[in-house]
Amino acid sequence: MNQIICGDNVAVMRQMPDRCIDLTVTSPPYDNLRTYNGFSFNFENVAKELYRITKDGGVVVWVVADATVNGSETGTSFKQALYFKEIGFNLHDTMIYQTSKPPMNDKRYQQCFEYMFVFSKGKIKTFNPILIDCKYAGKEMDATYYNTDGTMKKRHGKNPVKDKKIKENIWYFCQRQANGHPATFPEQLAQDHIISWSNPGDIVFDPFLGSGTTAKMAY
Repeated sequence: MNQIICGDNVAVMRQMPDRCIDLTVTSPPYDNLRTYNGFSFNFENVAKELYRITKDGGVVVWVVADATVNGSETGTSFKQALYFKEIGFNLHDTMIYQTSKPPMNDKRYQQCFEYMFVFSKGKIKTFNPILIDCKYAGKEMDATYYNTDGTMKKRHGKNPVKDKKIKENIWYFCQRQANGHPATFPEQLAQDHIISWSNPGDIVFDPFLGSGTTAKMAY
């Protein structure tokens, strides 16, 4: 615990015991958007090792986006998500990390998000939801829902809106570089996932680490 291990991430993970990690929060290289001094990674081997070392009920948060090549998105993020499912993970939640990005001039709408795939190994064991203020807290509102045939039905009686509610799965953060590192994610992003999917004393892991955000926020 509380270690930064330098080395090939697959080789390092292969030295780790089965089912030893409670939560992984990481972001791999996106296609060929960065050169990383010529280093590359074997996605399938990384995914397999993450499955092996994740505890039953544990979670992997995989923050990823696609490159645009010849005017078309690669779709690598979706391919990776499907592979995680293929090797045994559940796709527990498909979340969005919304941020500001440089303008694009490729006959498309402005790109402003990345995916945060939340994978679980079996039934998820920990969820500590982030709560936010309700806009209409204290007000009495009519409650409605849809039947399976598409018709709408009102619930009888009015209940006051609660003060707090669970945050939606689209999270906005302002992107900032850390010490000149070319590919970072915000500290708050790592912190909120660590709070959500782990408890004090759990082991949090990042096989890519980058600027060290996950390690800093877990510590």
